[in-house]
Amino acid sequence: MFNRLRKKPMTEEDTPVNKPSTARLNLFFFAAFVIFSILIFRLAFVQFVEGPELTYMETSRNTKDIPLAPVRGPIYDATGKVALAYSEPVQSLYVLLYEDYRNDERRQEAEELAHDLAAVFKQFNPGDKEQPDGEEIIKRLDLDYQKTFGYVPRLVKSDLSTKEIAFFMEKKADYPGVMVLEENIRKYDPDGVAVQVVGYTREFKRAPDSIAKYKAIREGASTQRDPGLVYHEEEKVGFDGLELQYQEELRGRSGYQSIDIDARNLPDGTMLQTPPEKGYSLVSTINKEIQMAAQEAITDELRRLPKAITGYAVAMEVDTGNVVAMASMPDYDPNDWDYDKIKYVFRNGTTESFPPNDAKPSRAESVILLGSVIKPLSVLIGLKEGLFTAGQTYHDQGYAILGKDGRQVKNSHSAYNGSITARRAIEKSSNAFMIDMVGKRLLSKYGSEGIDIWDKHMKEFGLGVSTGVDLPNEFLGRLEYTNKDESALTRLAFASFGQQAKYTTMQLAQYTTMLANKGKRMEPHLVKEIRDADGNVVKEIKPKVLNEVDFADAHWNEVHKGMVTKVSAFDGFPYDYARKTGTSEQGTGPNKKENGVFIAFAPRDNPKLAVAVVVPEGGFGSVSASPIARKIFDAYDEVYGLDGTPKGKKDEGKDKE
Repeated sequence: MFNRLRKKPMTEEDTPVNKPSTARLNLFFFAAFVIFSILIFRLAFVQFVEGPELTYMETSRNTKDIPLAPVRGPIYDATGKVALAYSEPVQSLYVLLYEDYRNDERRQEAEELAHDLAAVFKQFNPGDKEQPDGEEIIKRLDLDYQKTFGYVPRLVKSDLSTKEIAFFMEKKADYPGVMVLEENIRKYDPDGVAVQVVGYTREFKRAPDSIAKYKAIREGASTQRDPGLVYHEEEKVGFDGLELQYQEELRGRSGYQSIDIDARNLPDGTMLQTPPEKGYSLVSTINKEIQMAAQEAITDELRRLPKAITGYAVAMEVDTGNVVAMASMPDYDPNDWDYDKIKYVFRNGTTESFPPNDAKPSRAESVILLGSVIKPLSVLIGLKEGLFTAGQTYHDQGYAILGKDGRQVKNSHSAYNGSITARRAIEKSSNAFMIDMVGKRLLSKYGSEGIDIWDKHMKEFGLGVSTGVDLPNEFLGRLEYTNKDESALTRLAFASFGQQAKYTTMQLAQYTTMLANKGKRMEPHLVKEIRDADGNVVKEIKPKVLNEVDFADAHWNEVHKGMVTKVSAFDGFPYDYARKTGTSEQGTGPNKKENGVFIAFAPRDNPKLAVAVVVPEGGFGSVSASPIARKIFDAYDEVYGLDGTPKGKKDEGKDKE
């Protein structure tokens, strides 16, 4: 029984075989395919996408590029010959630290070097107290690496004398790590030509984040791979004017010194130097001769006027928009920049406003109410909107009445003008006409929306909007007629004769140009050409019309005929010209101020030049501002000729005969 129940021993043929299923095999091969695909994709990504970055990191790990400041391009006046700003080469002494001087033994060696250098400077500059002594040089060497890494050369002294240069070149072997490198310092025309237009430079490290382009450079510094675009903290950059506006064009490209470093961030090998590249040059529209005439004219008037302390003028060509003079006085010396001395004058008053401050007599508002110079535009608006016709008369009794309380707004000196047309109202500067025929009638036709109609016309003429001038920090004006705390009647009435908005002298010049060319708003230009280091023109700034207004030619003619106010400063002027004087008032009682304003263009029938002048607290514009404009027109006539023939050349021809 037992034997029958006992199992038969299993043979090799009887052993069961576990064969994998087809699905499991497919899953295995698919997983392997995915893994290898990922690996191949990653290798490709590393090679082609991350490769350049990894290569840079690998090579820069032991090699550092030390930027050398680029050679900043010059800024010329309109002749292309007079440099208003230029870079002057100087030789500077640097020291490269090859050792870690933070231990006492090494530090003593560095301090001995510092005192040796101080002795050399004293030897070649006896009695000069400005020369750095040993302790000062030790500070400049930054032996504790508090300011920068060891491989960055330390500036010891700039502007070496020829004797100092010769000495260190000859004794190079005796002063390891000492280098004489060429740098450039920024200089400006010693006559102080249009300094607020040209601007000034300061160290990059001092650039505030409010200057957007420098903030962006700082934020992108860690990812900047082009050594030529790396900014050094001590590099001089534009802070205002054309120096800031055209920073990229003027800057050029940094040079750099490539040097191997060790694990201590100290030099370990030969230094290779790539020289910096010179920036582009600017040819401005400013003519030095005309600019100096404008500056001197303002200065002369400020000496004569009892209250005025500042003055501004802009002269703009009617057909091109080229600004041939842009004066803001008093000015400053950009070669000797001291903020405490110039903080109220370093900004160009034609582009940015200073708020008034009666407690500080040295500080006057630079953007003021226009006064009567707005009246030609008031009349144009009245004619355009059909508020009156050119031949319609108005009885001017010397004042207009505002509101139910019978408040009177008078003409200057309460002048009684009798029956006058629009043309005569401009000539006589009638406040009453502007209030009754323009301000009140706009309100009657449009209601409170008359403010919007007025605003639209102002901005079409460049008042209250950007002029497009190629300068930074442009101030767009202060539109007091938008203040809803006052009634629409009051705002329109006072706006109609120039007492409800403040504009820059540049805006006023653009507006005057539009009056001259009958409606084309020209973009003001302060640069006409950009040239490369070889003098080739790489960009030419051509005239640009920003917008045009559509007014009947008869309306333009009517306004031009009204711009004939008697101005004694132009007695003997050899051209027929269009002009308008203005005297705006602000404040009351002892704080009352009268600002002089004047606009003009000449010749009347074929205008070449438009001029706007503002003298804050100068009194009547016919007295304070018009003499400045006359001298600017005379200077332009000498240089270019208001009739196309330069009078200076005529005189030269007579002398030769």
